[in-house]
Formats: sequence, C-alpha cells, structure tokens
Amino acid sequence: MTLEHKRPRLEIEYCTQCRWLPRATWMAQELLTTFEKELGEVARVPGTGGVFEVRLDGEGVWSRKSDAAFTDAAELKRLVRDRIAPDRTLGHSER
Repeated sequence: MTLEHKRPRLEIEYCTQCRWLPRATWMAQELLTTFEKELGEVARVPGTGGVFEVRLDGEGVWSRKSDAAFTDAAELKRLVRDRIAPDRTLGHSER
C-alpha cells in the first residue's frame, strides 16, 4: 500500500482507573467491524483521570471531556464516517 492510500489509525484512549477497557473494546469492535476496509487499525490507549477520547490520525473525533455522558455507537460511527467515508451509508445505524 502506498502512502497516498494509507488508511487512517483510530485510537480510543480510555481511563484505566474507571475500568473503561470493556467500553473501549466494544467501541473498537463496532468501529472496526463497520469500517473494516476504511480503517488501517484501531488501537486502545490506556490513560487516567476519567479520559475517554476517540482520535483519527491524532485529530479528535469525540471526547467525554466535552460531553458529560458517553456517546452511543451509532453516533460515533456517524462521526467517523463523516471523516473517512462521507458518501457511505451506515444502514440501520442512521435511523
């Protein structure tokens, strides 16, 4: 694969103190399953202090810091889709 066609890296940074690894794993699975051809990798990054952030090639997609509650998988899929495959439909996730 050439550099021009490099697929993006998605990171989910989660708080180990809050025990959010299962949530990060579930979100990673949902995103990788939905975008298996568009994403190059999905990484879980341990953090602390209540962090739960999703980044695409280092740029923020969603952060719990700016949103008091967790987002759902459908919304996160829409946010990622809008950046990596804006013309793609998400089927039932968009209803």
